[in-house]
Amino acid sequence: MPIDTRRNQGPENTVQYHLFLKKNEKTYGEFLKDLIDSRNVRKDSRQLAENRKVFIKTSVLSQAKGSAYIEVGKTKVICSAYDPREIPNHSEFILNGELYCEFKYATFAQKKHRGFIRDSEEKELSVCLKRALEPAVCRHEFPNFQVDVYALVLEDDGSVLAAAITCASLALADASIPMYDLVTAQSLGIHGNYLFMDPTNEEESLCTLTPEGDCKNHGAVVVSYATQLQQVTQFKQVGVMDPECIIEATSQLTENCSELYQLAQHCLAQAVIKMTKKKHQISDLGKSFENVKIQNG
Repeated sequence: MPIDTRRNQGPENTVQYHLFLKKNEKTYGEFLKDLIDSRNVRKDSRQLAENRKVFIKTSVLSQAKGSAYIEVGKTKVICSAYDPREIPNHSEFILNGELYCEFKYATFAQKKHRGFIRDSEEKELSVCLKRALEPAVCRHEFPNFQVDVYALVLEDDGSVLAAAITCASLALADASIPMYDLVTAQSLGIHGNYLFMDPTNEEESLCTLTPEGDCKNHGAVVVSYATQLQQVTQFKQVGVMDPECIIEATSQLTENCSELYQLAQHCLAQAVIKMTKKKHQISDLGKSFENVKIQNG
C-alpha cells in the first residue's frame, strides 16, 4: 500500500516502546485466576452478569449535525452524523437512501499503533456498524441521498463495537434523522462455563483461548437490538459455541440492551429539554429588546 505523503509518518527505523518492556509470561491458570476469583468476582469487582458504568452525552461536536459521546468503563467512543447529501459517483435513482458508516481507531486508542488509513479490521467493523443501524433508519425518507456516520474510538478497553453502535444511534437521533427506533448494543465474552457480560480488553483476550475442561465454548457475541420494535438488527459471533450457549447469550444480551435503551432515552429527553429552554430564553430576550426599542422610539 502506498504511503500517504501528506501526513508525517515519522522515521522508518523507529521501534515501538512496548517491545522493551519486561514480559511477565503467565500460565493459563494464573491468567484465569487474575481475571476472576473463586467467588466469580471479576478483576474490576463486577459480577459475571454485571455491566460497567455508562456515561452518554449528545451534541458534543459543533461541526456535525448530530453527535454523541459514550464511556463504558475505560472505553471511550465519539460519533458524528451529518445531513443527507447526494450519493457521489452514482447516476441511477435509488428509492431508498444509503447509510455510509466509517469505524476508526484513534492512533493512541490501543497499545498497538494504528495508522491513519483504515485496515481490514476497521473496514469489517464499519460493515457491522452499518448493518446494525440500517434497519432502524427510515431510508425511504431521503431517496437518492446518503447519511454519513463516523465512529472514532478514543480508548479501547473492550466492547468497542457495542459502544460504537449505541453511540452512533444516538448521534443519528441528535441529527434529527428519521428513525423507527433507537438501537442499543451489548457484548458478551464466553470462556467455557464463564459468561463475561460487557468484557474488558483482557477478558476478550481470555475468550480467544480454548478453555481447559469438557466445555470448549469460547469467543464473543455482539447483539444490537431495537427495543420498541423487538428486533435484533445485527448479530456478530466470533469463536466456537454450542447452539444452547448462543441462545442463552442472545437472551441475556437483549435483556441488557433493553436496560441500556432506557438510559439512551433519558439522555435524549434531557437534550430536548435543554434545547427547549434555550429557545425560550432566546425568544424572551428578543421580546425584551423589542420592548426597549418601542419605549426608546
